[in-house]
Amino acid sequence: MADLVDPVPRAFLGVEKSALDNRWVARLDQAGQNRALAMAQVHGLPDLIARVLAGRGVRVDEAIEFLDPTIRSLMPDPHTLTDCEKAATRLVRAIERGESVAIFGDYDVDGAASSALMFRFLSHFGVKANIYIPDRIFEGYGPNPAAINQLIDNGARLIVTVDCGSTSHEALAAAAARNIDVVVIDHHQVTHELPPCHALVNPNREDDLSGQGHLCAAGVVFMVLVATLRLLRAAGNKRIMALDLLQWLDIVALATVCDVVPLKGLNRAYVVKGLVAARHQSNAGLAALFRKAGLAGPVTPYHFGFLIGPRINAGGRIGDAALGSRLLTLDDAGEAEVIAQRLDELNRERQAMEAMMLQEAEAEALAEYGDGEGASIIVTAHEKWHPGIVGLIAARLKEKFKRPAFAIAFDPSGRGTGSGRSINGFDMGRMVRAAVEEGILVKGGGHAMAAGLTVERADLGRLRTFFTEKAARTVASLVANETLKIDGAIGASGATLELIDRLEAAGPYGSGHAQPLFAVPAHRVRDARLVGEKHVKVTLEAMDGSRLDGIAFRAADTGLGNLLINSRGASLHVAGSLGAEHYQGARRIQLRVCDAAPAK
Repeated sequence: MADLVDPVPRAFLGVEKSALDNRWVARLDQAGQNRALAMAQVHGLPDLIARVLAGRGVRVDEAIEFLDPTIRSLMPDPHTLTDCEKAATRLVRAIERGESVAIFGDYDVDGAASSALMFRFLSHFGVKANIYIPDRIFEGYGPNPAAINQLIDNGARLIVTVDCGSTSHEALAAAAARNIDVVVIDHHQVTHELPPCHALVNPNREDDLSGQGHLCAAGVVFMVLVATLRLLRAAGNKRIMALDLLQWLDIVALATVCDVVPLKGLNRAYVVKGLVAARHQSNAGLAALFRKAGLAGPVTPYHFGFLIGPRINAGGRIGDAALGSRLLTLDDAGEAEVIAQRLDELNRERQAMEAMMLQEAEAEALAEYGDGEGASIIVTAHEKWHPGIVGLIAARLKEKFKRPAFAIAFDPSGRGTGSGRSINGFDMGRMVRAAVEEGILVKGGGHAMAAGLTVERADLGRLRTFFTEKAARTVASLVANETLKIDGAIGASGATLELIDRLEAAGPYGSGHAQPLFAVPAHRVRDARLVGEKHVKVTLEAMDGSRLDGIAFRAADTGLGNLLINSRGASLHVAGSLGAEHYQGARRIQLRVCDAAPAK
């Protein structure tokens, strides 16, 4: 008789329902534990590090190379990208002929970084290049015929679109009508019908077999530039001797982190090596932003994602969309300081607007969906919201209700610009494209985790119904099985700087390579208090008297924050990620708390 196996894993530390309604489970099953043990024995890795690697799908024979990713070992031949050779050949021709090139980018961090990367490369070879970033409100995403014709009228003989263009049929047809070549370098999902262009380099087009669909646009641009450099070297171009593409990996890493693409394969090498470049602070624009953000200690993915990215995005959201790309192209520290100051100011304005809009969005969501438990998707809308901030509102709603969420800003004419954020396992981009095909949306697109749309006010109710029906079955299943995966248990005395250094070497962490989460079991809450308006700071104490400081970001008035504050003197199981905080030149261990439960 076959053994009966319980398909439901045992709750980690017996936590069936935490402060945030999660069931805690061990990340590793028995096969994973065996793989971690083998990894520790074969390579001499600490048990906890082996568990982290095994929990992220790393094989025993891959472990050492995984801990030291390189561009050389992880980048395939760029020509495996469909149309990459055509694109590189056209760029070489522009360089050799000294043609004027227009770079058409997107208004987010990936678009700014991609534009700056292409600009720096062409400028090195003496090409007159100009960056054009469309206005988010008046022009929307991607190339439009008016802008394309303006670029041509201004002298462009080649147009390169980065982080956009894959679905811009009308705009690219306008360029073709005037006999101007367009090279598209993008990563967004592509429809069956390709736009008219000289080359379309996009690892997500159906006939691309490169396997690099996880790259952001800047990562694709970098591969195209590697191919271009190879052709220039073969042609005997003398200027290649003074060019080191690796010096620009800082902005590739910035884009990779901020676009929340999976940190696997080549993306890991981009970020690991890009962080090394960023720590040299040779990019004047990034260095200026680091100063404005009050950066302490070496640059980490956290700094890119939560300090630098929002400031660059602020220009595209509520100010001048071209500020971010302009900043990343600068070598003049004084000019960089001026633009960084403006972006910092815009970011503060954005934060104030976001707080007001979020309050309204949460009120609408509660009125429309109650606590959200019966909803498969959250769709909020308002006539007075700023369209540049709706993506941030959608992200906050997704966090609060644990459902895919959209926020839509309607203009006086009744046309709405919306942005959505999804949960793991639900393809939001596919749903939006289906709504376009049904004629419910004016336009829309995106990828699995995020999407944008344009909708008429009269179709809002129809859209809500369509989205609810499309999301119902999948989202209900995902929410019902929501768990918090724990990599292991650790006591306050075991949280050391040496362990943190080892954990960082197994990073970077982010999408597709989850930040390790550890449970701190049955520690007494020695202190818990509000810090600022939103955060909760906590000190945990073990039976032996050792202590561990932690902070729960944006936890005020949540189930987590309330449990921490109301449990002073009591014993809790606390889950979070370990990191090092830099303060007055010293490194201090800090637990970033993400959940907690009473210790029974």
